[in-house]
Amino acid sequence: MKPTMMFAIIMLTSIILMTAFNINLGTNETLSVSAANAPNALYVCPAASDLWDKLASGFAILKRPLIIGFYFAIIILLFTWGWALYQNLLKDKFVRDAFKTPWAFTKLLFWAVVIVSMLLATPNYFRTVHLTGASGDWVLCDDNTPGRKAVRASAVHR
Repeated sequence: MKPTMMFAIIMLTSIILMTAFNINLGTNETLSVSAANAPNALYVCPAASDLWDKLASGFAILKRPLIIGFYFAIIILLFTWGWALYQNLLKDKFVRDAFKTPWAFTKLLFWAVVIVSMLLATPNYFRTVHLTGASGDWVLCDDNTPGRKAVRASAVHR
């Protein structure tokens, strides 16, 4: 196995274990909420507009052409796999070399979709919320995140 693949597997395993066992690299000061209000409280933080937000908004105008290009690449990928299968059926034996190009194209397309998806959707995209009676951009966060505020759950809307 290649060293970069081994590194990726080790890092992914570390992230999964840290998440599963609630291991944090930062401080763990929690905001205390009374027991009566705890079931009705959510924690929100101001959404920081940083490099990812600017990058995603810059790529937003390219979203439609990227989606069209993605579907074009999927159709071409299906044709290359079909052609490789057809060539093997004609020869009536399995030739491994016929699948090298479709497999390489599949891997390339997969990683391209992952990278473009990360560029189009910022980390704050999936956790952005709106608060009733408050202006500004807010994101859901944990009770130990710096700058967090406890708010009524009924005031938080997607």
